[in-house]
Formats: sequence, structure tokens, C-alpha cells
Amino acid sequence: MRRWLTRLVGAGLLSLWGLPGAAAPLESRLAALEAGFPGELGVHVRELDGGRTLGWRDEEPWYLASLVKVPVAIELMARVEAGALSLDDRLTLDESDYVDGAGPTNWAPPGTRLSLETLLEAMLTVSDNTATDMLIRHLGLAAVNARARALVPEGLGPITALVDVRRQVYARLHHQAFALDGLDFIELQKRDDDPARLDWLSRRLGVPHSAWRLPSLDAAFDAYYAGALNSGRLDAFAELLAALAEGRALGPEATARLLGLMARTRSGERRLKAGFGPATSFSHKTGTQRRRACDAGIVDTGERRRLVVACVRGVAEVAMAERALHDIGRVLREHW
Repeated sequence: MRRWLTRLVGAGLLSLWGLPGAAAPLESRLAALEAGFPGELGVHVRELDGGRTLGWRDEEPWYLASLVKVPVAIELMARVEAGALSLDDRLTLDESDYVDGAGPTNWAPPGTRLSLETLLEAMLTVSDNTATDMLIRHLGLAAVNARARALVPEGLGPITALVDVRRQVYARLHHQAFALDGLDFIELQKRDDDPARLDWLSRRLGVPHSAWRLPSLDAAFDAYYAGALNSGRLDAFAELLAALAEGRALGPEATARLLGLMARTRSGERRLKAGFGPATSFSHKTGTQRRRACDAGIVDTGERRRLVVACVRGVAEVAMAERALHDIGRVLREHW
């Protein structure tokens, strides 16, 4: 709590929030949110064009989940801006592209030709994993990661394809899981609970449970989260968003198009966006993984623009994680 208060005062919070003498109430309310939450909260808030910041565990490593789709989108729009690609270009959906998760692309049959614009919109607005991996395949992971490093030299770990997230997790149980493909993971996710999934995995790999390296899926995910893949500091991800919002990542037209798409995000309606209320514009991206949830974007209240990056970890129920993010948004709004 003392670190939190120090960060608030040191970051010029009184001016940032426009509430003279209000640092202690804000600190108390956010501290109370975490005290009543069975997991941990991470928050970074930055005022655009002024640079004043607020942070709570924002310098710790966090699993970012689908927030990593933002740098994929930036790489795509940079190439469109340079004339190397057109959003009208089409990619063929291969059987190897399918990944479990939300979005319309999984309902299209193999061989379907989908435009880059269609894939970009699905990736950002409904967090379509299959669309994302198609774009990553087309752009190349090396290029996506190089773009992210150029914008944020430190603080963000390597980005991988979404299907490789699954491989990395299940390989913590047994190395043969590296050979599984996206259709395997779709079948695995159809199982109702962890015991059923582990039974299916055992049969698919031909490996008994006694050969697992770890005792549970929770342990496998924890081992994966302990690495750097698709992870980063919240202040570093905020710097990526700042580069986008301030026109340092893309030109004006590409920036406006990308932020416009992010403003139409339909995933995470109960998270920060709900806490901010309908009068606030929020161009954002959400991320969800086992016992992890995030929401991050550019908030426009009509008077000021701010970046907000918030993540929660340690709770199994998505609804509980979303409620915590909602409450973070509400507390921030009430102090604006």
C-alpha cells in the first residue's frame, strides 16, 4: 500500500485525476478492490500528451493473452500503409489454420478465401484466434516481433502464434504435445472439464497419466506463464498503445482506421468499458486465458485521452475477473 501511495504522488496523480487532495481516497479504493479480490490486479494509466502515469504492479511481468493481437494489427497496417499489401488481398483458409476460440472464421470451410480486412476485423473486434494465426502466417512472426521491439525496445516478451500457446502449455505435461495441431486443440476444448481433457490427451498421445511431468492443467499453465512468451509489463504495453495513439506507429489514416476498429470491439463488454460508462469512448483490446484476463486501450472522455492497461490473475471464473476489471474502470471513471 505504501508503494502504491508513493507511486501516485510521485507520478503527479493529483493533476492527472483533477482532484486536489484526492490521492488517499483513490489509493484506498483501489487497494480495497484488490483486498476483496482473491487474485491480483495490475493497472497502468497514462495521460496522453502529458506523460503523467499511475501504476499498480505495472512493472511486473503479466501474461497478456490476446492483447498481443494489437502488434499483429500494427504490422499489417504498416505494410498496407507502405503499399506492400492491400486490405482487399485474400488468404486461403487452410486446415492447419484452425485454432479453438471465438470468432466466425472457424465456421468457414477449408479453402475459403478471406480478405485481410475481414481477418483484421475478426481478430480485433471478436478476438478470432484462427484469423489471427492466418495473419501471423502471412506476415511472419519475425516481422511482427521486430515491429513490436522497434516501438517498445524493452518490457515485452516474444509473440507466438495462438496455436503455439496451446502447444507450449500442453507440452509442459508431455513433450509429444508439440506435435498436436489446431484441430486437436478444438477437440480437446470440447471436453467439459480438466479430467475429461486429460483423458482425451492421454488417448491422443498414447501416453498414460503417470507419464505427465506435472500433476494438473493448472500446473501446466502456471509453468507456461512463468516464461516470457506473450507476456510483458503493463507499462511497456502502454508504451505500444501510446505509439499507436500518438501517431508514432502508423500514419494518420492507418491510425484512425485501426483505432476505429478497436472502438468496435465486442469482446469484454463487462470489463473496463462497462465501468467507464456509455459516455466514454474506448478503443481497446481484451485478452483471456486460464486464470488470466486483461483489457487495454485508449479512453477518450471528451476532455482528455488516457491509456488504461489492466489485468487480473489468480481466479478461475471469468465472470469474477471481468467484475474486477469493471470495478477498476468504475473507480477510474469516478475520479475523472
